[in-house]
Amino acid sequence: MGDHLFAKITKSHLVSGEMKPGSEVGISIDQTLTQDALGTMAYLQFEAMGIPKVKTKLSVSYVDHLMLQEGFENADDHKYLQTVAAKYGVYFSKPGNGICHQVHLERFSRPGWTLIGSDSHTPTAGALGMLAIGAGGLDVAVAMGGGAFHFIYPKVVRVNLSGHLRPWSTAKDIILAVLKKLTTKGNTGVVLEYGGSGIKTLTIPERATIANMGAETGVTTSIFPSDEISRNFLIAQGREADWIDLSPDADAIYDNILEFNLDDIEPNVALPHSPENVTRVRDAGEIKVDQVMIGSCTNASYRDLMIVAHMLKGRRVDPGVSCGIVAGTRQVLRMINDDGALGDIIDSGARILESSCGFCVGYGQSPQSAAVSVRTNNRNFEGRSGTKNAKVYLVSPEVAAATALTGKLTDPRDLGIEYPEIAVPSAYHVNDDMIIKPPDNPGPVFRGPNIGDPPRNSPMPDNLLARVAIKVGDKITTDHIIPAGAAGRYRSNIPQSSNFVFRDVDPAFVQRCKDNQNSNVGSAIIAGASYGQGSSREHAAICPMYLGVKLIIAKSYERIHMANLVNFGILPLLFCDETDYDRLNIPDELTGFNLSEALSLPVSVIENATQGYRFSVRHTLTGRQISIILKGGLLNWVGGEAK
Repeated sequence: MGDHLFAKITKSHLVSGEMKPGSEVGISIDQTLTQDALGTMAYLQFEAMGIPKVKTKLSVSYVDHLMLQEGFENADDHKYLQTVAAKYGVYFSKPGNGICHQVHLERFSRPGWTLIGSDSHTPTAGALGMLAIGAGGLDVAVAMGGGAFHFIYPKVVRVNLSGHLRPWSTAKDIILAVLKKLTTKGNTGVVLEYGGSGIKTLTIPERATIANMGAETGVTTSIFPSDEISRNFLIAQGREADWIDLSPDADAIYDNILEFNLDDIEPNVALPHSPENVTRVRDAGEIKVDQVMIGSCTNASYRDLMIVAHMLKGRRVDPGVSCGIVAGTRQVLRMINDDGALGDIIDSGARILESSCGFCVGYGQSPQSAAVSVRTNNRNFEGRSGTKNAKVYLVSPEVAAATALTGKLTDPRDLGIEYPEIAVPSAYHVNDDMIIKPPDNPGPVFRGPNIGDPPRNSPMPDNLLARVAIKVGDKITTDHIIPAGAAGRYRSNIPQSSNFVFRDVDPAFVQRCKDNQNSNVGSAIIAGASYGQGSSREHAAICPMYLGVKLIIAKSYERIHMANLVNFGILPLLFCDETDYDRLNIPDELTGFNLSEALSLPVSVIENATQGYRFSVRHTLTGRQISIILKGGLLNWVGGEAK
């Protein structure tokens, strides 16, 4: 019995554990990436470990999220990131060089290598046969220090693509079809491995769109084989030496197989407020649109923007639509300029915005009140755009461009425009001047007044006492826990950042936690299914920890967020009987939980002292994770057993 692609790469990097679904494994990491919204804390954590230089083959620090410098905070953080990268041997991608995942795909991704990044869309590099996984910043810091990356070995699902996309159907429509089938929950502990004759019809940027947005399903990662299409892409990037032929064995066994015929794929749209709410554009109804945004790490490639430019050439954006367009990288921006496409976009009335994450993370270009915004990015959670009552629809660049022209959600097949055939470049414009190599003699690390020390948790008390501070429902995202957008400027300032926790869900949460701290009582969060969807934003764990949250009881968790909770010493428990969720309320006091005894058992009992009843909870923690929680988090643990 042969190996699938995921097993081949894992086996070649295995440090500990058994490659069996449900077992914890540790793998060595070749590369790491960070971005500025989460990277500042990751480097503060790395500094706290006292390791003189990074030990990976390559680590890259990108600035692409918090690009607006309306105050000193973001600029200070960027200067810190550049100087700390220089000191510890990390490459630094300057603001304006582009979005981390697309730059990394173009310039650093390598088939057969491992990559973890402090961003949930790190699996983008899986388009090139790389084992790329999103993780919390502290996990990335540990990997930079030479530590293994630990995760639960997943089931591997083969996604067979057959047929050929018809004109106006796109890779974005493929991944939306996958999301419609799999939804955004219930896929923890799964890897999607793409194969079949249909992948031969997809370029690397198209594969990247699929791998990128696979994150919305909650899977560990998505991966494609490394084949001649991969080789040609690397040749065009001037990196042929990085290519290897890497495919699954013909007799590889998968845990499940999904089939998608590309001939059947039509232009799709994800309706508000979840990427899983997918329907055909033609079935969505008459929807007047206020804003169209094209770009993000999902859809801002050369091919994407050349198609958009072709559609806009000689035409005008509807006067009622605000349209913004973002090239994913400086490479793309330069190439569409050289080809004349940039001029066509400008002449159409679209706005050209900086190569950054920007609108995708609600940091700029927030739509008007109660607006309908059609976007090509990957998430449409309520409020993520920066406007709480806006409705965001996710589409392909083709649908977005058609919509910008008509002022209403439009299937591009209804425009009567000839479908543009965009040739794959035989050579991309390569200029790495904005990627700063670490110098031999770095200067001092710059620290602005917004930067503090990474907070450390105290060891868990043996007898846990916690008061329910909030009760939330299903599919709570990290955007719900701590919002994106303007709050990002305080990512390196945990006391200030903590004031935003659950701001848009329950504004009284922070004060309840502070009141509990003043009473020497821990806080507890009660949650429904799929708690912690979305971003790898570890501040959704750090800030609750800082506020004294000790315990979360949920119906289920998403992978990255659960790992972050463990890393910061917050105990993630599960209901044995989900009806117990209905009985718990604010401010019930939870007692009778002897930690060391309870964690030695798969099931234990908690007493609701306020209401006078007991209920059962369980955990899925490994021995290593239990040790980390008892220590009060990974930073404490690294200072002890991990050395």
